[in-house]
This record gives sequence, structure tokens and C-alpha cells, in this order.
Amino acid sequence: MRAWWLILLVIVVALALPWGFYDWAHHRHAGFLISMLSQMGMMVILALSYNMLLGQAGLFSLCHATFFGIGGYATVHFLNAAGAGELPVPMEFMPLLAGLCGLALAILFGAMATKQRTTAFAMITLGIGELMATAALMFQHFFGGEGGVTTDRMINNSIFGLNYAHGIEVYYLIVAWTVIATGLMYFLTLTPLGRMANATRDNFERAQFIGYDPRSVRFLQFALAGFFAGIGGGLYAITYEIVTFDALGAPLSANALLMAYIGGSGVFGGPILGAVLITLLQSGVSLLSNSWLVYVGVLFIGMVIFAPSGLAGIIQAHGPIQRSGRLGQLAVPYLRLLVPSMAAVFGFVGLVELLSFLTIGEAQGKKLVLFGNPIHAASALPWVISAVALLAGGIWLRWEATGFRRIWTSLSSGQQA
Repeated sequence: MRAWWLILLVIVVALALPWGFYDWAHHRHAGFLISMLSQMGMMVILALSYNMLLGQAGLFSLCHATFFGIGGYATVHFLNAAGAGELPVPMEFMPLLAGLCGLALAILFGAMATKQRTTAFAMITLGIGELMATAALMFQHFFGGEGGVTTDRMINNSIFGLNYAHGIEVYYLIVAWTVIATGLMYFLTLTPLGRMANATRDNFERAQFIGYDPRSVRFLQFALAGFFAGIGGGLYAITYEIVTFDALGAPLSANALLMAYIGGSGVFGGPILGAVLITLLQSGVSLLSNSWLVYVGVLFIGMVIFAPSGLAGIIQAHGPIQRSGRLGQLAVPYLRLLVPSMAAVFGFVGLVELLSFLTIGEAQGKKLVLFGNPIHAASALPWVISAVALLAGGIWLRWEATGFRRIWTSLSSGQQA
């Protein structure tokens, strides 16, 4: 029951958030916020659909953006046909058509890829991804080459009488389809197919011994993941009214992996957290720093080394302590971890930005502003401060982590700290 209330709360927040930043004086929404929230919705669908392979079926795919992109390309052509009066389909059903296109392509490629598993499967999907990225540049009649294909989403065909001229209307369409797709993917985990996907992930041989065909399970899971990815691609095309080969390229497949793993591939809602976090880094931090990809890479490495269960796994690990009524005893230990962590982050960011400025910013004639203060990169002081903060913060954090681990072990074992 608490989970359902949390889901309802998230939906209400998603619906109300744009109005919290509404400019009442000029009667307009914050364009950047609407764009970022819309991208979050699309990435949530992409990350959850990818986790149908990685987290639920144990399939490491490197071509998942292919189905996202094909859904986007197909939607552009559907919108153009609808605008010309050749396709009498309301705008609200366009993402469904995109999903069916993703499903069709996933069936085609899945018939080949799912004959293998583990490393062989990953290599096949890598080839599929490169094949489709090349095709997007070669076959310009459908893909448009490097310039992509464009459309106009105002097709004047809507169940609710909307023309989708404003970003807020598109955002609510994305929210609706994100809720629908998320709900369907969740209930899929409760079906026999979802259970057998977990079984083939955990013990491939035993699934065979009890009479199931693991290849059929992999194929069905792969095809359905392509369907949901196609829905996300359709929403992408509706939002931006242009689709280029980047929508099905390897970087987007890597993003799907990052979102699913950082969020926590072992928990259904984990990729949602990952999608929100990565989108914030891409949309927010990228405006502040050209080095935002460095921070994403370091975050990913840190999660793999220190928290392989992801953000959702970390949250889930607190469940037994919370149910025992001793969660409050972690407040002070966490505060003690916070100070050295902030010092280490401060030092790391300082060094990265200084190095980035010397290699890129200085040649462009820019001025370095760090933490709201102008910095002279040629001076030794900011380098020394950053290095000392990183080194001292790291040593302090390691020392505090030892004490935190002892307290965590004590609470987890049911003893009073």
C-alpha cells in the first residue's frame, strides 16, 4: 500500500512540477524545465525497457537505441502522412505505432541475436547497432542522412482536441505514456514470462532441465523490450520534431546502460532513478561545465566498484534497519561521511575544471568561474587548494568509512550500536 501511495505521489509531482515554475506575469512555462522533464520521461521508458534485458533477463545488449531510434524515424513519417491527411490516426496513438515498429525490428534482429547469450549475444547486438547507425547515414530516403528527417507535430487530429503546439501539452502526453509503459513493464515482471526471464538469468541450465526453452524466453523479452523502446522513440520525435542518426547510435545505447546500472538494475524502479539522475547531469551540469562527461564516467566507475547494486540497491539495503526501528542511528554516521565527501568532491571538481580550462577554455578566450568565484588558472593557489582538498578529503573519508561500516554491520546484525 505504501508503494502505491509513493507511485501516486510521483505522478502528482510530475503533473504539478511545471506549474511550480510558471511565469504568471507573462503567462508562460519555463521552456528549459519542460524540455528537461520531457526528456526524463523518454529516458525513463528507455532505461526501463533496457532493464528488461539487463536486469531481468541478464542480457547485455549494445544496440538498444536501435529500437528507440527506429520508433522515432517511423513516427516522423507517420506524422508527415497524418499531416497530409493520409493517416487518420490521432496524435495520442502515434507512440503506439512507434512501439509496433520497434517490436517488428526487435523480432527481426532478436531471431538472430537471441540464439546466443552472454558475450556472443553482446557482440551480435554490437554489430546490429553499428549496422543500423551506418544504414541511417546511407539510406537517406527514410533516414535523411546526417541531417535526419523533420516533421510538424500539429496534425490537427487529437482525441482531446489539442494541437500540441505548446511544450506543456507534449509533456503531459509524455507523462501519460510513461505511466502506461511503466505500468505494463511492471506487470510483465509478474507474468510467467517475467519469472522465467529471471530464472534463465539466474540459472540457465536449471531452466532447461525443468522444460523451458531459454532461447524462446530471451527472444520474447528482447522483442517486448524493443516495443517499449520504440514508444520512447516515438515520444522523442513528437517532442523535437526531428530525428537524426544520433537517436539510434551507440552513445544512446551506452546511456541506457548507465541509467539502468547506476539506478540499480536489480530493482524494477532503479532505472527510473538512473534516468532522472543522468538527465539532470546532461541537462543541468552540462550547462555549467564542459567536463560533465568526466563526472558521469567517474560516477559510473564508483558505482561499479563500491555500489554494484545501484542507487535503488542502496535504498533497499536500508529496509531491514528501518523495519527494526534503528534507522535514526545512521543519521550521525552519515553526517560524518558528508563533510569529507564534500571536501573530496570539491577538490576533484576543482582539478578537473582547472585542467579543462587550460586545455580548452583558455584557448577560446574564456574566463574560469568556479563555485561562483573567478579563478586564475595560472596561479598555483587554486591548484594547491584543490589537490589538498581531494587528498585530505579522500583520506578522511576512508577513515570515516571504516567507522561507518562497523556501525552498519552492527545495526544489520540486530545489535545496538
